[in-house]
Amino acid sequence: MDNSENQALNPWISIWIKPRLTIQRIVDSNPKYMVHVLASVYGFIGLLNAMGESGVGDHLEWPVIFIAAAPLGVLYGLIVTYITGALIYWTGKWIHGKATFQEVLAAIAWSYVPIIWTLLLLIPELAILGQEFFTTASPTIESGPFSVRVLLYSYESLKIIIIFWSIFVTLQCLGQVQGFSAWKALGNLLLPFIVFVPLAVIAAFVTAFINSMS
Repeated sequence: MDNSENQALNPWISIWIKPRLTIQRIVDSNPKYMVHVLASVYGFIGLLNAMGESGVGDHLEWPVIFIAAAPLGVLYGLIVTYITGALIYWTGKWIHGKATFQEVLAAIAWSYVPIIWTLLLLIPELAILGQEFFTTASPTIESGPFSVRVLLYSYESLKIIIIFWSIFVTLQCLGQVQGFSAWKALGNLLLPFIVFVPLAVIAAFVTAFINSMS
């Protein structure tokens, strides 16, 4: 990589279009850089969206939801990142991945950047909907002004596109640190589910059988 290009990279922007180049620069300089911050913000956004889908606003006011989502979201983001990183690192070794655990964490955390940018969409959406963002009833979405409904549907469509792009970024970042193609990186992402989901199902059946016998 050319030194001038290396210096010019802003990872918050370049991760979108040059994910391999960007993550390589990060792990070469400091693989721990911003990992906890990215994981925390990602967790906060994920928890807010989950609360919006669950209808928690039927029982709690939105200021209370925000106060609860801040620490819980940080904890959620860190736990998800570290568990995911550990599983990907461990199973990645089976298919000859070369990354260290910290490099895998960096790849995962920096692939959150597109999702974190959806805060720019979430803020006006919350401003329009307010408490309704967290409730099961959605009168504004269902029967509000046409222009507002179009705007909200546009936000949701754009978020879906960003989520898919985030998957692409994840595959590129993980592939770069592991020394994989994007397709092999996809295998690395899926391997923990292929291995551990059947084990979890078997464990659940065994537990249920033991309980039924007691």
